[in-house]
Amino acid sequence: MFVFVCARCGAELTAPLSQVALPAHAHQKYGNGIQLPVLMEPGTFAVEPEPWGPPWRRWEEILPDEAAARGIYAPVHALSDGAPGAIVIAPGDTCGTLLIPEKCGGYCCGLDGADGPNMACEACGLPVASRIDDCSLWQAVWLAPYAVRRCPVDDAGAAPLSWAKLRTEGKSTPPFEPITAWGGPQLGLHHWWSWSPQWEAAAGRALAHLLAASAGRPVTVPEGLIEEMFQRALDTLLPAGPSARRAVLAGPGLPAPDADTDILLVPVHPQTGKTWPPGGATSACPVPLPFGVWLWLAFPGPHLPAPASGVMPDGILRDDPPAPHPSSLFRADSGVFQHTLVRLPAVRSPWLREILENLTQYMCAGLF
Repeated sequence: MFVFVCARCGAELTAPLSQVALPAHAHQKYGNGIQLPVLMEPGTFAVEPEPWGPPWRRWEEILPDEAAARGIYAPVHALSDGAPGAIVIAPGDTCGTLLIPEKCGGYCCGLDGADGPNMACEACGLPVASRIDDCSLWQAVWLAPYAVRRCPVDDAGAAPLSWAKLRTEGKSTPPFEPITAWGGPQLGLHHWWSWSPQWEAAAGRALAHLLAASAGRPVTVPEGLIEEMFQRALDTLLPAGPSARRAVLAGPGLPAPDADTDILLVPVHPQTGKTWPPGGATSACPVPLPFGVWLWLAFPGPHLPAPASGVMPDGILRDDPPAPHPSSLFRADSGVFQHTLVRLPAVRSPWLREILENLTQYMCAGLF
């Protein structure tokens, strides 16, 4: 575990934290006026390896060689000129900091961090972090990498969980959840059941990898929830025809995929960020899914979401009805999709570049 301290005076700025993988939805902007929860689990931190945050440079100001050197292979609206290595934590894990009033800009419901670091070290006044809690953004604190130092404490060398342990002890992410937003019919809060924003972000990233792995051929996925996530988009974005590539779910605890499988939907280790390595000499292309989403797809949770209480025995679930299924079709997150696809070398192909250029049209058609 680690604590982060001020780079100037050494004052502690966080509780002890364990490193985990950066969530696929870390930079997601979801809907309009939506109240999103805290991004990170308490007691954890993740690192953004790329530059992120202000200042930003428009694509027209960036030379192609510079973009390629940064792993960007197709045009984007703008690229960050901030420092790489920002550290994201839960707001409740901060200590010894104060908000900087003149840096506390936001859109309408909170802070968005667009003015640069808006939190300072209480001891010496050095700007050290950006608090994000505006509507439609995941609540988080982003520590500036140049303003903090990481100091190990106690079991800093603890090994990550094995895939077998994760299979039995890992936490799955349900596909549906209640969403809360401002500005309902009575100008207050209103709620509805929706597809999980985390699932939509996971699908955006995975869809980009599926298209790259398709090589321009049709792709089929298993029936059920995976089909709801991907098949409509795949059928729209890829040409119809024979010789479709077959994608299947694979990972710890599942049977080995057939030898003729072309694409594997595999979990990402929630601590290390590494994808599950299929055994054998398979040539199938791996497509990453966040572990919580993968775990639900591979081993779905029961349709009895509320644990028993009172005199009922431990482990017995109340006979509650299943969570309502959203009334809308599933749509992958367009921002996460674009963010992922422009970072895959395959996007240099004309047909993939055309998908990017027509992304707004696909969004208007309800595909994203």
